[in-house]
Amino acid sequence: MQQQQRSVQKRSSWQVTLHVWHALFMREAMARITGDRLGWLWIFVEPLAHILIFIGIRQLMGRIRHISGAEFIPWFVVGMVTFLMFSTVMNRCINAISSNRALFAYRQVHPVDTILVRAALEGTLKVLVLCLLVLGGQALALDVMPANALVVASVWLSLWLLALGAGLVLSVPVTVVPEFAKFVTMLTMPLYFLSGVIFPIQFLPREVREFLLYNPIYHAVELSRGAFFPHYQLLPGISLQYLLFWALSLVLLGLMLQLRYKARLMAQ
Repeated sequence: MQQQQRSVQKRSSWQVTLHVWHALFMREAMARITGDRLGWLWIFVEPLAHILIFIGIRQLMGRIRHISGAEFIPWFVVGMVTFLMFSTVMNRCINAISSNRALFAYRQVHPVDTILVRAALEGTLKVLVLCLLVLGGQALALDVMPANALVVASVWLSLWLLALGAGLVLSVPVTVVPEFAKFVTMLTMPLYFLSGVIFPIQFLPREVREFLLYNPIYHAVELSRGAFFPHYQLLPGISLQYLLFWALSLVLLGLMLQLRYKARLMAQ
C-alpha cells in the first residue's frame, strides 16, 4: 500500500495530464463507436454524401471538367475534405465541455482537456478519411494523389490548429449561453461559399476575390489543392504564413479564455 502511494506521488503533472488525455481519448473513441447505430461508418459516409450531393448539383448547373490546372471532381473532393476538417473539428470542440461535464468531479480533469482530446480524435479521423479517399480515387482512376505530401501535411496541421483555436474560443460562449451554438451553426453554410469549396473564386470579380482573401480557411483550401495538383494556379496572396498566424492567434486567445473562465465553465 505504501509503495502504491509513493508511485502515485512520484507522478509529475505532465504524467497526470497524459494519463487524463489518454483516458479521455479512449472515452471519446468509444463514444463515437457506440453513440449511434451507424457508429464509425458515418465518419466515412458523411464526406462521401457531401461530395456526391454537391457534384450532382454542380453537374446540373453546368459541366466543368477543368479548373485552373485541375480536373473538377478531384478539385472538389480535395476542397470539400479540407473544409470538413475545419468544420467538424470546430463543431465537435465547441460542445466538448458540456458533453463531459460529469468528469469535472475529478480534479485532474479540466475543461480545456476535453477540447484538446476531442480535437485530436477528430483530426486523426479526418486524416484517415483523406487517406481512404485518396486510395479510393486511385482505384477509380482519379488523379487525387498529392504532388507534395509534405505541404499537404503542413496545411492540414495549420488548419487543425485553426479549428482547435476556433473551438477553444467559441466553446466559452456556447457553454455559458447554449443558444449561441445556433449562430455558430448558421455560419457554417456560408463558409462553404466563402472558402471556395463549391465554385472557383478565380471566376469572381477582383474586388470580391480580395475580400475573400481575408478568410484563412480559403487559404487552407487553396493551398491544399495546390499541394495535390502540381499545375494548379493559386491566386496571388494565398499564404501558409497567413493561415498559421490566424491559427496560432486563435489558439492563444482560446487558451487565455479557457484559463480566465475555467471556474465558470466547470460550474455551468
